[in-house]
Amino acid sequence: MESPENLHGPAVGVGQDATPTTVDVDTAVFLLGAGVTTLTHPLLYVKLLIQVGHEPLPPTVGTTMFGRRVLYLPGFFSYAQHIVKVDGKRGLLRGLSPRIVSSAISTVVRSKVKQQVDVLFKNGEQQNSLRKVVKETSHEMIIQCLSRVATHPFHVMSVRCMAQFVGREVKYGGMLSCMVKIFKEEGVAGFYVGLIPHVLGEVLFLWCCNLLAHFINTYAVDESLSQASAVRSYTKFVMGTGCRTSSSVTRL
Repeated sequence: MESPENLHGPAVGVGQDATPTTVDVDTAVFLLGAGVTTLTHPLLYVKLLIQVGHEPLPPTVGTTMFGRRVLYLPGFFSYAQHIVKVDGKRGLLRGLSPRIVSSAISTVVRSKVKQQVDVLFKNGEQQNSLRKVVKETSHEMIIQCLSRVATHPFHVMSVRCMAQFVGREVKYGGMLSCMVKIFKEEGVAGFYVGLIPHVLGEVLFLWCCNLLAHFINTYAVDESLSQASAVRSYTKFVMGTGCRTSSSVTRL
């Protein structure tokens, strides 16, 4: 007859193995982020070309809902078809590899920094206190700034690879050659061009989202509502999603 230890041993082992580790969570986050980055890259590629003023297609004549004749600039699909016509389907993925590497580094940095910074913040304040919001936002700001500093060189490489489409340049090929050329011509500073406005924009948006969520939950949500706690949680979720979406888009 088997001892109680043997009978219960496998069950304990299964429970321990079923618990996800930090590495497993980070891997899942990276794979999900890489998939989303790949799917949305053509959209952000077209967005960048429009932002730099590249207009390879003539505007089309259309009418408004009031019957007025106006000129419309080409939309995303027309722009994407033009890129495919010039560079083929793989052309829509120009500059993708630096963005995927940036996503991986951001996942690792955020995970490591979060573990180190968490010990500096305690949850002794009330749920909706302004002091707690300031502490949590400061926490997020530190993580976001360090993540941006670590990933900005890949942002620069990605943008320069995509911008080559405008002048049909071939200066920056793969990620390695891009890295070497930037370092030779501009040094380390070349990898951090535009870092300060990028960080300031993300930090400002982060504080605005978190403070807005706090004021909505404090002054707009009535305590007499039976679902007040659920509404507050939903507000924080929506604002947090907006901040993360903005951060992801600005990593273009």
